[in-house]
Amino acid sequence: MKKVFMFLFILAFIKANAQVNIINLIPQPVEIKQSSGFYLLTKTTTISFNSTESRKLAEMLVQKMIIPTGFNLTAHQGKTADIELNINDLPNLQIGKEGYVLEVSAKGVKISANQTAGLFYGVQTLLQLLPPEIESRQLTKTDWKIPKVKITDYPRFGWRGIMLDVSRHFFSKEEVKAYIDQISKFKFNTFHWHLTDNHGWRIEIKSLPKLTSVGAWRVARAGFFGMRPEQLLEGETGTYGGFYTQEDIKEIIKYAEDRHITIIPEIDVPGHCMAALAAYPELSCTKDTHAHVNSGTGWHTWYDNDGRRHLIEGSLNPSDENVYEFLDKVFTEVATLFPSPYIHVGGDEVVKKLWAKDPGCQALMKKLNTRHVEDLQGYFMNRVEQILKSKGKRLIGWDEILEGSISPEATVMSWRGIEGGIEAAKMGHEVVMTPYKFTYLDLQQGEASIEPIVY
Repeated sequence: MKKVFMFLFILAFIKANAQVNIINLIPQPVEIKQSSGFYLLTKTTTISFNSTESRKLAEMLVQKMIIPTGFNLTAHQGKTADIELNINDLPNLQIGKEGYVLEVSAKGVKISANQTAGLFYGVQTLLQLLPPEIESRQLTKTDWKIPKVKITDYPRFGWRGIMLDVSRHFFSKEEVKAYIDQISKFKFNTFHWHLTDNHGWRIEIKSLPKLTSVGAWRVARAGFFGMRPEQLLEGETGTYGGFYTQEDIKEIIKYAEDRHITIIPEIDVPGHCMAALAAYPELSCTKDTHAHVNSGTGWHTWYDNDGRRHLIEGSLNPSDENVYEFLDKVFTEVATLFPSPYIHVGGDEVVKKLWAKDPGCQALMKKLNTRHVEDLQGYFMNRVEQILKSKGKRLIGWDEILEGSISPEATVMSWRGIEGGIEAAKMGHEVVMTPYKFTYLDLQQGEASIEPIVY
């Protein structure tokens, strides 16, 4: 009987605590104080905003609520409503630029912040407090209860980023917007847009039209490692792909800005350039006019005795001045489109075997008084950084850029582990930690026996 009584007591304890600890928020707030009771959202609920810059946010909240609830809600300017969105008259020093305070009582909801970004994140938390049916795209019958709570929240990290690779597989403009919607719910503020790679060039460059007329399309098959498809047949042309016009990109940038997300474009150089070289083969060492956008076929071996062995050329020629004229055109248009202070230039996995054999590269190495072909990447990246500086932009790249004498102003993304990031920080670089074992969503996330294979 004692054991039965103890078991029932534990169940009652768990149930009681489950009833109290019902709030689960992503990310977890700095401080959350819950009390019993709730506010009930009804058709008479009113919404207010106290500043012109938060009008759009209030209207977005209204639109989010109208469809699932069926309530004819509206927003008005002022400080009196059931749900108030208020920019502080006097700054709350604790919460900073992106923080907020959210209070729910039986009478209503008050969200206050120093800036609209914080107010936006407070609204995302409010939506998570509502029943999950708030995400429905059709009228849903439920009790729209919001638990009584006081939340104080502000971010630990200024850069909260997530990447979307649209090169391997093209995602439409509407799909990119949907992605931005999803990441904004969880308070990401940086969208890393991987726009170019071996498998497709996705951004319109008006001064270089072949980048999209040729480079945006590959043969409709793909593979990885042990699943490599056959090499291209003679005469095969690309039909799979797509690209974003500059008007598309402006629209997406504005869409992201409305959700307090900065877009960082990535133009991956000097490696991962097969799509660019398919369009302009004269920028390579071999100037192979048979170059094509990669469909997933192998382009180098990984574990030769002498390192990676070249199969298909995929790197720009660092000794050719035409390459830097090409990049100046590309980055001029990219810098004009994107308001972000950063442009990501890749710099990862550069196969340098052809550089070692190229007469122009050998002459450049002699001029630079260096014996190591790896130093050519440092020379290349420094040239690229100067181009970006001339456009008012800062360079950011993967941790391989440390292998050359990159300037301290460059920002490093440490993807091969944490060591490169630690080294870069000690050298005075700003660092974004992206170690693949912990941050790559295409790796296995659980027990290997029940997971799909990697990639």
